[in-house]
Amino acid sequence: MSTLLIKNALVLATMDDNNQEISDGGLLIRDGFIESVGKTSDLPTEADEILDLSGHVVLPGLINTHHHFYQTLTRAIPGAQNSNLFNWLKTLYPIWGRMTPEDIYISTQTAMAELALSGCTTASDHLYLFPNGSKLDDEIEGARQVGLRFHASRGSMSLGESKGGLPPDSVVDTEEHILEDCVRVVEKYHDPKPGSMLQIVFAPCSPFSVSTELMRESAKLARHYGVHLHTHLAETEDEEAFTLEKFGLRPVDYMASVDWLGNDVWFAHSVHVSPEDIQVYKKYGCGVAHCPSSNMRLGSGFAPLMEYLREGIHVGLGVDGSASNDGSHMLAEVRQALLMARLRAGLMGASLSGENAPKLITAREVLEIATRGGAAVLGRKDIGSLEPGKCGDFIAVNMNRLRYTGSLTDPLSALVFCNPGWVDFNYVQGKAIVKNGELMTVNVPDLVQRHNKAAAGLVKK
Repeated sequence: MSTLLIKNALVLATMDDNNQEISDGGLLIRDGFIESVGKTSDLPTEADEILDLSGHVVLPGLINTHHHFYQTLTRAIPGAQNSNLFNWLKTLYPIWGRMTPEDIYISTQTAMAELALSGCTTASDHLYLFPNGSKLDDEIEGARQVGLRFHASRGSMSLGESKGGLPPDSVVDTEEHILEDCVRVVEKYHDPKPGSMLQIVFAPCSPFSVSTELMRESAKLARHYGVHLHTHLAETEDEEAFTLEKFGLRPVDYMASVDWLGNDVWFAHSVHVSPEDIQVYKKYGCGVAHCPSSNMRLGSGFAPLMEYLREGIHVGLGVDGSASNDGSHMLAEVRQALLMARLRAGLMGASLSGENAPKLITAREVLEIATRGGAAVLGRKDIGSLEPGKCGDFIAVNMNRLRYTGSLTDPLSALVFCNPGWVDFNYVQGKAIVKNGELMTVNVPDLVQRHNKAAAGLVKK
């Protein structure tokens, strides 16, 4: 049995039901699970590994609920820099169609390395195209080496241009093969137990890239195996126009028609929703992956974050694709979520005084979205807070740095309001992924070289 003792934290933010913030706090982790939480003076003094985190803020690992790892290969592509979603996709589909299994593997490690260094301990990725023999297995193997907890979405596209969809026919797959492969990966990899490092998600890409039949069959299959469902929804006004023209329904109504409502479903973006749509999410327990940077980058709009929170809807954060965010920085996404929500409130009249002015979201609220919220969206009860029985997933940031000077009256909020950097420590299931600001599991300089070579080759082709 192995033990890890964390002691002397400047502040330990548990994110538990009581929102405990413990000065001079610590944790005892045994065999990957938290055994006790409290003041350092109340914890044991001996352990196999002792980590003195004096001057550090400690909090649960951040949870990324939406990403496309492979898009790290196409960051800042000139032809896609100034486009909205549909035009951006049309520019990049042909490039992504050239990817190889090695490209998937390398891009997974790059995205996960960046996530780990920025405070993420659990990541969900949405891989929805499999060119040139690529498989979800390529991503799973790349993720295993980095060491983050992983929810791997077996995505899909079956509705090519010839059938009225958005993607070119060259990057779509047959529905028979998609469903067969979903069965293969869930039976081979899915682990539903507490502390699971790998779970499978079924994730048809979007209403404009898969058929109604595939949506329905994916839902049936997911419920047979007890796994979650994920897709893009209500991201842009173009999408709403597409579903109205093709199905005669707005996006959320279309989800109802294909049995895609429930607490086992979460949607990426959900920007263009009506008050009635929000009530549907509330009624059925649907979750939302909020992706503020991507929504701004592509000019998609403002998700109604505060409305979701007021209605008790589960919301997590997602950095989204690294070609629509151009980064995989979780702490930066937390800050972006705060700023975007406040800007939206300002546009709705928060600059006015009085009781009717919209409430401004707080730093602690966005940190809760990034931790407990993400856990709820993914259907995980074993992560998201620092409590006895939960997984030993935590991050720590040294506050004795230039970017945090002058902020130590409230160091937890400083993580959000001040300029974000890398975390100093990142532990998953009690194992060090980042230590003293260095990634422990992958050689970063070598990865950068291999990734740049792969990206250059992809664009050159």
